[in-house]
Parts: sequence; C-alpha cells; structure tokens
Amino acid sequence: MQLTAIVVAAGRGTRARTQKPKQYEHVAGRPVLEWTLRALAQQVATIVVVRHPDDTRFFEALDLSAIHVPVIDVNGADSRDGSVRAGLKAVPEGTTHVLIHDGARCCVTPAVVDRVIKALHTTPAAAPALPVTDALWTGSDSTEGPRVTGTQDRSALYRAQTPQGFELTAIRAAHAARTRPAADDVEVARDHGLDVAIVEGDDNNIKITHPEDFARAHHLLKGPAHMDIRLGNGYDVHRFGPGDHVILCGVKIPHNRALQGHSDADVGMHTVTDAIYGALAEGDIGQHFPPSDPQWKGAASEIFLRHAVELARDRGYRIGNVDCTLVCEMPKIGPHSVAMRTEMARLMGLELGQVSVKATTSEELGFTGRKEGIACIATVTLIGQ
Repeated sequence: MQLTAIVVAAGRGTRARTQKPKQYEHVAGRPVLEWTLRALAQQVATIVVVRHPDDTRFFEALDLSAIHVPVIDVNGADSRDGSVRAGLKAVPEGTTHVLIHDGARCCVTPAVVDRVIKALHTTPAAAPALPVTDALWTGSDSTEGPRVTGTQDRSALYRAQTPQGFELTAIRAAHAARTRPAADDVEVARDHGLDVAIVEGDDNNIKITHPEDFARAHHLLKGPAHMDIRLGNGYDVHRFGPGDHVILCGVKIPHNRALQGHSDADVGMHTVTDAIYGALAEGDIGQHFPPSDPQWKGAASEIFLRHAVELARDRGYRIGNVDCTLVCEMPKIGPHSVAMRTEMARLMGLELGQVSVKATTSEELGFTGRKEGIACIATVTLIGQ
C-alpha cells in the first residue's frame, strides 16, 4: 500500500472570524495547517496540500522542515468537491490509496489515522466517526423562539471525521461520476457504490470552525499543564494643540489644550491597545487601522481597543490585568482615575480590580515637562485559556 494524504485547505473559514484564513492562524505556537501536516507525515509517503490561490504567501511561510515526506501544493477550486478532485489529480505515480483530510483538523492522532489505514487493507473505503450520544430533537421557529417538535432516533447516527481513506482508482471514479455537491467524500463514495467501513474516531479530533475552537485546540496540542502567559508593552505620545478638552482612557477631561492625532488622540487607550497587539505579536494600531485611511480620521479609540480585545479572545486568551501610566504635568489625572478605570474595564469586559490607571510627572523635564504633550506606557497580561 502506497499512501498519499490529500489535505483540503482552500476554504476561507469565515465563521472563525480570523484575520487570515483559519488554517494559517497560529495555535499552540504554530499555524493550524502546519500541525495538520506534521500529524499526517508520520504515516504517509507524500502529502498533497490543496490551497487557495490567494494563500501563496501564507503557505510559503510554513515551516516544513520537520515534515520528512514530499509536500506538493496545488490550487483548489470554488467547492470542496472541486478541491478534492484537484488533489486526486496531483497525487504522484505509485499511489494506491489516499487519505483525504480537512486542513483544519490539526488535532488528529496517529491512532485514528492508523485505524483508517488498517481498514483499507480489507475494504475500498474507511472513515473515522463517533456514535451520537446526545438526545436529538426536531424543532421549529416561533415568535417566542425555537420550540421542540419531536425527537429523533440516534441509534444508527454517527458524527463523521477525517481522514477518510480510499482506494485511489475507486475514489477517482466516484468523483468523476459526481454531478452534484456532497457533504464529504464518504457521500461521494457511497453514491458510487463503494462500501465504507466505520472506524473509531476521537472526540479530540476537532475541526476548527468557530473562534472558541482555537482555545480547545491549543490545550489539546500543548496539554492542560501548559500555561501560556504573555506580556505586552505599549508606548504612545500625542502632542498638544488648540482645544478645550482631552480624552484619556475614554474619559473627556476639560483642559485648555487638546491632544492632536488622526483619531480622537486618546493616548491612554492607544497605548493599552498596542500592548494587547504586542502580546499577540500582531504589530500595532497603525497596521490594523492605518492613519492614511480617511475612515479613521476622528474615530473613537474604543474601536481600536475593542478590536484588540476581540482578537485576543479569538486566539484563546483572556486578559489578566492592565497597568496604564500617563506621563504629564497637566491635566491632573488623580480626580479622574476611577472613571478611567471604570470605562476601560467596561470596554474590555474586565473587573475594576483588573485595570490600573495612574499618572506621574517627568519633573518638568523633556517635552512632557514643558507641557508640550502627554506620553503613556502600558503593560497587559494575556493568559491562554
């Protein structure tokens, strides 16, 4: 048996709400797709990656040094079926069987793959699955919300997983004869008359689909004993200009000058936002919200902060604490610090005790001492969930 793995990784994964396609987002220190390839490389002779034509830069950034089998990459299609057919066409000569696997199933174990391979010695097709154990209902919508309309027998129902294994000639013929979309390759095979064996799947063989799946995948790949704690630092400066108030940490403070900036120039909120981006190794505000873009002129800085907070949560991190220090001679920060902490905690979904906002002067030294502007430094702790 000569095995080639076909990894389907051309999807956009919009439900994951990531900055780039989910298969290239990092989890437990590596891109999702890199974990997937490492898992399969142990038991196959070749890997064919079917990727989106727009993802060349992401694919080329993968570290394939630990994958000691040839990796062939080909462009996918607009549908999963089309992408699989592209992968089947690209398998090298000598291949007798293929394992078709979702690129977003990065937690697949050698045991699951081995069970599929063993079944292929006696059947033309095999796939991992788990029996449905939860009660199943039917339902319908109503003006008061969804309502249960009945129950469904679950005795013969299974949750499908990948890799799904096939004799190469048989699955090629099945796809060639297919004229309509299919849920997966097992459906394609069965409609062509192939007998598909069910082998035991694994509850941890999850497919990353939603933002919260990244946190679960992280724990599965790193182990529950590993605690991922990250620190991020932020620093920002804004000069004074004409005006009658400043906005600091979301609070409007009367003053005889205003801070200048492309947005609302909230130096405190900008600094905390940059600290979050820094902890995630995601650059700074300017990369996510370029000042050259006119849509951000005069924008409320809470837009930037909320984006950074949501990005951290989508990556599987919670914010442990925030420490923000404003450096200025005027205005006086002390009378407003509680209001600032309260507003920052509200925007970040934190308790008041997790947010520190304080101030210091520069003893009349430098640009802050000359009252030419305000500087700010901040530190944020992110904790992997």
